[in-house]
Amino acid sequence: MSTSVSASQPGTPPGTGTSGGVWPRPTPDRRGLNRDIALGLGMAVAGLIGTELAKSTAPGSVDMGAGGIEAYVLSAAIALPLCFRRRYPLTVVLVVSVLFFTAGERVPFAFAGNLVTQIAQFMAMYTAVAWAQDRRRMKIVLVVVFLMMFCWLFYGFVKALQTDAIKGANEGVLSPYVSFVVLNTAVNILYFFGAYFWGRTAWGVARQRHELEQQAEELATQQQENARRAVIDERLRISRELHDVVAHHISSIGIQAGGARRVMESDPEAAKNALSVIEDSSRTAVNEMRQLLGMLRAADPELDDELGVPVGKAPQAGADRLPALVSSANSDVLSVGFHQIGQPLKLPETISVSVYRIAQEALTNVRRHSTARSAHVTLRYLDDTAVEVEVIDDGRPKHAPVGSRLGHVGIRERVSLLGGETEIGPRPVGGFRVRARIPLQPVPPEGEPENE
Repeated sequence: MSTSVSASQPGTPPGTGTSGGVWPRPTPDRRGLNRDIALGLGMAVAGLIGTELAKSTAPGSVDMGAGGIEAYVLSAAIALPLCFRRRYPLTVVLVVSVLFFTAGERVPFAFAGNLVTQIAQFMAMYTAVAWAQDRRRMKIVLVVVFLMMFCWLFYGFVKALQTDAIKGANEGVLSPYVSFVVLNTAVNILYFFGAYFWGRTAWGVARQRHELEQQAEELATQQQENARRAVIDERLRISRELHDVVAHHISSIGIQAGGARRVMESDPEAAKNALSVIEDSSRTAVNEMRQLLGMLRAADPELDDELGVPVGKAPQAGADRLPALVSSANSDVLSVGFHQIGQPLKLPETISVSVYRIAQEALTNVRRHSTARSAHVTLRYLDDTAVEVEVIDDGRPKHAPVGSRLGHVGIRERVSLLGGETEIGPRPVGGFRVRARIPLQPVPPEGEPENE
């Protein structure tokens, strides 16, 4: 019997890294299984060719086994189970190991000289460790294969000693027999331990990749939830601002209606003027509500309770308060300038508030998340068609965490709600830009009702 590469299989040494393997590695897809079939068939053909070459290069007559074809049959049979190596890895390694042992006993010349046989056993071992879903059963199977191979190797050493089959010049430090035992043991340890540790590494890498993909999916889900939460929060802010805008107009209507009722008989002209103001206020309130209610009605049903919770009112801020905002943002570490372009127009209150909030959020981001030393706020009245607010700075994002960018999500949501467009990102010349352009629906002058 030739034992050049045929011996020991490591059992399950401590620290295999798979004892905590509760993750079952999924079977490859159909394409991967088809590749396994092609591999097994290709190696079976290569095994037949290898056996024929071994026969042709043998120094004398060789025994080809039963019927003169047993060597060919076994060389192909060892490779064929690899067609199912990743579908049934443990069954395949047991079958291949049995055929491996049988070929070594029945046709030693073809077994020792056919490299395909050695590769098939190596791949079966590797696949069992790399793809077995039940890690505990895999260890049991490896112990069985290890014992079988170890006993077979030991038997080969004893037989060689009894028959005095190992000859040599005996000019080395060790005797020919001892050298034979040491060399074959080392080769077999490298062979089987190599297959085992390579398979264990492949399984560990696959598990790590799976965990990273899961973490990436969880992070993506979390980011989507954070973005959704930002949209919800922005809608809540918009609803509060809508409440304040409408409350202002309704209060004005109430006051004017009360005055008109008191002077209706004594001063019909004053009553007429009061009714005109009521008409204008009601039209303005309806126009501003139309800009917001579409988005608010599409809100998540989970918001029903949140929108129904009374919230504290805050003083309204508008585009006219941008200079005060810029003044309050100035500090020793950040210089903020302000510039207004175009003829100022009377803005609808929702647009005016949005302009202020956008500038406020942009300046807050500059202070918190940028290295900027200066910033500039520009308010542009583009004829009577649109208003544009732009905040630029000369800084870069800090190396520390730069926030969730949910403020940018809120800005885009607010501007989109008003039918506008945004530009948020780094500037080509350095620094950062937040620009929002909102189309205008001019408010009719007081006393001149809007035509419908």
